[in-house]
Amino acid sequence: MNVELLKELTEAAGVPGQEDLIRRIVYRELKDVCDEITTDALGNLICIKKGSGSGKKLMLAAHMDEIGFVVKYIDDNGFLRIHPLGGFDPRMMAAQRVIVHAKSGPRNGLLMLGTKPKHMLSPTEANAGPKLEDYFVDTGLTKDEAKAQIRIGDMVTMNRDFQTMGDLYTCKSMDDRCAVFVMIEAVKAAKSHDVDVYAVATTQEEIGLRGATAAGSGLKPDFCVALDVTLANDFPGIPAEYCVTKLGEGTAIKVLDSSLICHPKMVEHFEDLAIKNKIKYQLELLTAGGTDAGGVQRQNGGVPSFTLSIPTRYIHTVNETVHKDDVQASIDLLARYIEDCGTRDYSFKLD
Repeated sequence: MNVELLKELTEAAGVPGQEDLIRRIVYRELKDVCDEITTDALGNLICIKKGSGSGKKLMLAAHMDEIGFVVKYIDDNGFLRIHPLGGFDPRMMAAQRVIVHAKSGPRNGLLMLGTKPKHMLSPTEANAGPKLEDYFVDTGLTKDEAKAQIRIGDMVTMNRDFQTMGDLYTCKSMDDRCAVFVMIEAVKAAKSHDVDVYAVATTQEEIGLRGATAAGSGLKPDFCVALDVTLANDFPGIPAEYCVTKLGEGTAIKVLDSSLICHPKMVEHFEDLAIKNKIKYQLELLTAGGTDAGGVQRQNGGVPSFTLSIPTRYIHTVNETVHKDDVQASIDLLARYIEDCGTRDYSFKLD
């Protein structure tokens, strides 16, 4: 497994609408593998690998954006107020280090809560949960310096490096760079295939599946497979029935989430391929959260759609964590599906 590529992808910065760095990495990795690479008006990177002749289109979708913030206000003391793009839990944001991506260059910053120190809090204040609007960023700049160097709309991302822990990999943006990695590696690994593969690195998923929805409308695929992370709540404090998936138990074949019910015949197809190729897998049912497949499924009269998921602990924190074997299983199963896509009839017959 190319761990250095996974490290590069997860450490790169790119909030919704500002995915330029990740787009360049994906282009570099697939430009010699694919027959054609284009972009669209929303910044989706569309990498086309031609098949052997059916002309049917398989759209793969993995989103490049990470949850983060943009600068919305600079106060008279030089502190920054921020607007969220995606869903950070305010409880997980306290005392983090961040990077403000100014046009003049990156600036280090501290994400802090605008509240009295612990020693000065009343019991009522101490028990109140933090709110996102209470946070600010301290860059160490004066008002004049901050306003000269930082602009409204500049991207703010968490400052956290990739780390290996035994068989686990952790970083700030496994969601969804790990899935971008899976897509890249599977497209490289897939051998002969009949369908034309449209591997789309999508934009703005974290704020409403926007890039994938536009790409699905424009490409008019015959099939869609989204790649994303899913919850692995296999840690202390979570009842077993809420685990969703577990690390080390294989790639996750999604049944449904809040954005789509996966096409049942695609679920069956993926499960059959996993069994045939002895790829470890688990079934996933996620009652909240959505993926790019939910945006594509409803386009052009309906598209058979499915999501293959990578089990991930601590999603939407700075410590998103995956198991190396689950990542490899996801690559292997996706590659086998690319090779086998188009061999089955997904229609709902009445006879």
